[in-house]
Amino acid sequence: MEQASAAAIIDAHGVVTGWSEGARRLTGYPAEEAVGRAARELLAEDPPSGAVSRLSGTAVLRRRDGTTVSLSLAGCPVLGADGTPGGYVITVAGRPGENEPGWVERAFQQASLSMSVFDARQRYLRLNKRACQVMGVPEEALTGRYFPDTADDSEYSRAFLDHLRRVAETGEPVHFETYTRGPAEAHEHAWNIEMWPVRDSSGELAGTALAAFDSSEQHWARQRLAVLNEAASAIGTTLDVVRTAEELVGLLIPRFADFASVDLLDWVLGADEPLAVPAEDIELRRVAHGTAAEGYPTPSVHLGGSDVYPLYSAPARALREGRAVLTGPGDPDFDRWMRVRNAQAPRNRRYRESVRSTLAVPLRARGTTLGVAVMVRAAPLDPYGPQDVVLAEELASRAAVCVDNARRFARERSTALALQHSLLPRGLPGQAAVEVAHRYLPSGSAAGIGGDWFDVIPLSGCRVALVVGDVVGHGIPSTATMGRLCTAVRTLADVDLPPDELLTHLDDLVTHLAAVGEDEEEEVAELGATCLYAVYDPVSRRLDLASAGHPAPAVVLPDGTARLLPLAAGPPLGVGGLPFEATGVELPEGSVVALYTDGLIDDRGRDVDHALAELCRALSAPAASLDARCDTVLKTVMPEEPSDDVALLLACTRALGDDRVATWDVAPDAGQVAATRQAAMEQLAAWGLEETAFVTELVVSELVTNAIRYGEPPIRLRLIRDRSLICEVSDGSSTSPHLRRAHAFDEGGRGLLLVAQLTQRWGSRQMGGGKTIWAEQALPRS
Repeated sequence: MEQASAAAIIDAHGVVTGWSEGARRLTGYPAEEAVGRAARELLAEDPPSGAVSRLSGTAVLRRRDGTTVSLSLAGCPVLGADGTPGGYVITVAGRPGENEPGWVERAFQQASLSMSVFDARQRYLRLNKRACQVMGVPEEALTGRYFPDTADDSEYSRAFLDHLRRVAETGEPVHFETYTRGPAEAHEHAWNIEMWPVRDSSGELAGTALAAFDSSEQHWARQRLAVLNEAASAIGTTLDVVRTAEELVGLLIPRFADFASVDLLDWVLGADEPLAVPAEDIELRRVAHGTAAEGYPTPSVHLGGSDVYPLYSAPARALREGRAVLTGPGDPDFDRWMRVRNAQAPRNRRYRESVRSTLAVPLRARGTTLGVAVMVRAAPLDPYGPQDVVLAEELASRAAVCVDNARRFARERSTALALQHSLLPRGLPGQAAVEVAHRYLPSGSAAGIGGDWFDVIPLSGCRVALVVGDVVGHGIPSTATMGRLCTAVRTLADVDLPPDELLTHLDDLVTHLAAVGEDEEEEVAELGATCLYAVYDPVSRRLDLASAGHPAPAVVLPDGTARLLPLAAGPPLGVGGLPFEATGVELPEGSVVALYTDGLIDDRGRDVDHALAELCRALSAPAASLDARCDTVLKTVMPEEPSDDVALLLACTRALGDDRVATWDVAPDAGQVAATRQAAMEQLAAWGLEETAFVTELVVSELVTNAIRYGEPPIRLRLIRDRSLICEVSDGSSTSPHLRRAHAFDEGGRGLLLVAQLTQRWGSRQMGGGKTIWAEQALPRS
């Protein structure tokens, strides 16, 4: 713009009589509004003293838009005919365009950043339009005012003033970020603020300028990313459905929602198969909820309670449509739903009236709908937007997978536990050899139920087998393998094998199962187990046992001393290649034998020897009963959080005295059969068992005759009176008899058939120096 183009003519009375186009562009006033007005009305403040007489100086003009501009003006008098001034021509002094409110001024005013200028004492000098919008007042209402007089006493205002003073005192720029609400702003915003010193031409600090950039979008983007990162580690820390839902709610509040809840379909919390979402009103069970506002009234649905959601409600729509549903006030379905909620819980009415928006997101994993997560925002927060919907869907997707994992784990655990309980002995069989008590505690770890088991198996001759074992691994495969081994042990025990031979056969079975698993490409290739098999004879009071990689049992003698039994532990089942060795020990009546699995003594950071010493001390502590002793051992020895199953079996030994056992050595002569039979009848009479004499006489005659005829010395007959009457005949031959049916004209072969028909059961067992044939018959009820 040319200097002369910004000019005005003022008469001797100070009234504008002429107005140039440049003046219009400079001030915004067209000629029709400027001409005829007093020149003083165009000034924002009085001109400096002496400027009028000098006809030059700096004046502050007020533009038509209310802003001000400081200009260097020069006046030239217009002389009349008599030589006196009749008016003045006022022009803008300086370089062309220097004082024009052009691009620089417009850029300052139209900037999207909030920009302000303060003097050295923190008084406003200039503000642009965005700054005025944030403050909610025009520039002239702030110009010249001290900043604290225009702000509240909030922490943000105090920090802002501290930054202004620091820049004015140090002359160094300051950059900081804050999250606050401006005086004229309805919601909080994130601000990125830069302050820098302003110096005059001499280099002296004259004031402070600042520019504030609204970085709310970037702030929320970072917040959403932070929430996603935290969700990866905060959701799904346990394999528990309810805990996972609580972790999702804890992540949403307060940074993403004022209220959040998680409702699940009923079948998710049980062991049922997945069910389809019903087409009618949907019943959901509340598993987690939370609020950001302290003192918020109790939600309409209590934890653990169920509620029916109508089809038009946001949770029901989200479940049926399989997508997030964003709704809020003004939506007819939302308003209808709120009216129902207000009728159900009037105490929450005023909180519901402040709701800005509601977001319902279905929890879906692996194609299955599990439930719904509901998020609510109330004033003064902004309603949910498209980016919030994307974030909520991502969080719900991660939480749904964790909930489904927890549901599957709970279902598998329940199945494995039911299977294991069905395989473990529910009621131990009655027998006279030992009194038993037992405990089984399944693992609570994420690995699942293990394959621990125990058993008490009655054997011939009033003996009893005590078994405890542990299958490698966890879950249903381990439980199924445990069932196989438990059945195999019972089958082999029925054959009356010695402990070391029984473990050898069991080892062959495990090796075979592992080989089959490799052929079928199953996970059974890692199959392995440990087992301890012990046989106690109440007649000899002898305990014979062998171990396949299993911890040695402990024994408590009647005097209260406890120790571990010395045992040559063989390799675990399935390793093969090494023999198993049996160990025998004679125990006084009333001794307590403790068999257990390694879950009782093994724990991370725990010394096994110390745990075994604690086990012996706990076993030797006085106890009112075997059950009480079991509880004492678990309370004292078991880790606080066992990582494996724990099985404990206590057996208190009994002894059969001489008054209940009768033994005769038989010479290998057929003529001795009658004398032996007569001695047996006399013993029955002494016991008062004359009613059993007929069957017993026949059994003794047959078994003794067979031993003399087919066996080898030494031959011995033994009668045992227990809950049944047991007849045993031992000889030095290892050849076992076979039951066969005689033909019509055969002279023999009917003896064992008669024995089998007249007794409850019969059988044979191998010993180190021969065999024993036994038969068992019931005693009279009296």
